Amino acid sequence: MWTPFGISPAYAQDAAGGAGIVMQLLPLVLIFVVFYFLLIRPQQKKMKEHREMLGQLKRNDRIVTAGGIVATITKVKEGSDEIEAEIAPNVRVTVVRGTITSVIKPQAANDEKSS
Repeated sequence: MWTPFGISPAYAQDAAGGAGIVMQLLPLVLIFVVFYFLLIRPQQKKMKEHREMLGQLKRNDRIVTAGGIVATITKVKEGSDEIEAEIAPNVRVTVVRGTITSVIKPQAANDEKSS
């Protein structure tokens, strides 16, 4: 079959088919990139900060457990996954490190001095 440019229709279809596959995969790649930066990466960063926080626990830190219990650490067992915490005067419990959700930092008083 004769064509004005000397290219047969079979070759023209192959060239367009290769570009078509790239154009079909491009939206999927873009969706993955958006999910990575909006969901996966922030979650990994948050998990890293939580692991660091658990590694820095020390005696007299006030903590909150996953169950909502506020306690003060009385003993950190090195090499163990357990921490001893006091939830009330003379009431001590053993807490697994992984169940600690946050450390309560002491806040300075905002009292203004009177002149």
